[in-house]
Amino acid sequence: MSLSNEQIVDAIAAKSLMEVMELVKAIEEKFGVSAAAPVAAAGPAAAAAVVEEQTEFNVILKSAGDKKVEVIKAVRAITGLGLKEAKDLTEAGGVVKEGASKDDAAKMKKDLEAAGATVEVK
Repeated sequence: MSLSNEQIVDAIAAKSLMEVMELVKAIEEKFGVSAAAPVAAAGPAAAAAVVEEQTEFNVILKSAGDKKVEVIKAVRAITGLGLKEAKDLTEAGGVVKEGASKDDAAKMKKDLEAAGATVEVK
């Protein structure tokens, strides 16, 4: 005899939490799978948590390009670093700004690229 999905869900809903946990363990053992993620019945709240939009971005200087002096000026304007520190960062490359908002990161990337740098936002 075959049960419909609705009948299975109703039967699970009637069980206690301990019984459901035992059922999950039995299914894992029977089919060789893992229920590491929250149970699908958690609803839209769980799905929304998985699809969170990134809110903080890192601006990474990949290359200074040919206009190194212009890039150093842009790095100083963004970071507030001294001349030597900005020069070192420009020559070595690396993270210019961590935890920037999407708009700020886009503006920094635009400013650095206008100065001649190659930039990545992650």
